[in-house]
Amino acid sequence: MFQITIEIVCLFLAGILAGEEFVVRYGVHVSMSILDEQSHIKARQALILRLRVLVPAIILPTIVSGVALLTFGGSTRSVFVFQCAGVLALLFLMAFTLVGTVPINKGALDWQPDSPPSNWKVLVKRWGRLDIIRSSAAILAFLFFLIAVALQLAGN
Repeated sequence: MFQITIEIVCLFLAGILAGEEFVVRYGVHVSMSILDEQSHIKARQALILRLRVLVPAIILPTIVSGVALLTFGGSTRSVFVFQCAGVLALLFLMAFTLVGTVPINKGALDWQPDSPPSNWKVLVKRWGRLDIIRSSAAILAFLFFLIAVALQLAGN
């Protein structure tokens, strides 16, 4: 029962994380591209302030539940491989977040909407490229955990 509980928690959190990353990447930030400069910067800063709390509150428990799944799983080899792939994708997401988007976000909070730095558009494009990698890692993690559960249900 403990293993099933961990699997459900991990799958739930990975799904929430993948959904959040998908919507932010392909909904919110794509929509922001039509905003004028000041509105774009104000919206970006508001999102950063909200998401810098929300995202870690989802990522960290997802990683912990993934590691717990590996530790207490007792799964077949094929299931374990997909669970490992899910955890690796989450760690990849975390690494790209910490060394990629977080430094850009910290700097963006200091931008003045009526007088942004001259390279702000370059930084936004860089952030976007990094975020494609991040959101893809979250979606892949969810997919890997789903496949692991499907394999277990199939008896593999």
